[in-house]
Amino acid sequence: MAGPTQEFWQERFEKKETGWDRGGPSPQLLAWLDSGELQPCRVVVPGCGSGWEVAELARRGFEVVGIDYTAAAVDRTRARVTEQGGLAEVLRADVLSYLPAQKFDAVYEQTCLCALHPAHWLAYSQQLHQWLKPDASLWVMFMQMIRPAATLEGVIQGPPYHCDINAMRVLFPERDWIWPKPPYAQVAHPNLSHELALRMRRR
Repeated sequence: MAGPTQEFWQERFEKKETGWDRGGPSPQLLAWLDSGELQPCRVVVPGCGSGWEVAELARRGFEVVGIDYTAAAVDRTRARVTEQGGLAEVLRADVLSYLPAQKFDAVYEQTCLCALHPAHWLAYSQQLHQWLKPDASLWVMFMQMIRPAATLEGVIQGPPYHCDINAMRVLFPERDWIWPKPPYAQVAHPNLSHELALRMRRR
């Protein structure tokens, strides 16, 4: 499998080398929740990491499924949900092969796509489409991590991998997804660059 392995991510957690972790839920998720745009429903959080978003969604009454294939991430997410008094299903599974017994009303995609090597992006995007009910929503944060070697020489660098918005439009084509019009909200990241936040609907 191209890109980072389960062992790579397990080691990052064990060594506490988790620079992507804000130490709390994403401010964009909180904005969507506080505005009422994102209402309680059946939602999946792929690549749930330290579980901040899973715990927040559970606390607010969502039916949440968190997925990660790293044991440390699953343990941390389960502990965080319990700490905050919520209920969530947290699975150790590979997002590239996971199939839910019941389709979801929403996907919250924050860090899974940019953690996957681009060789797996097409398969992952097809998974997201398959997980969702028709007209359900993908709440997505596209990581903007521009590096000179990638721009000038075509080198694939990551994680996190840069999610160029033009590439994302090919990955999530209009035949399958309804895109909102830009500009998209920019969400600063303290340790990285920034994300572009938007909601797409599955056709």
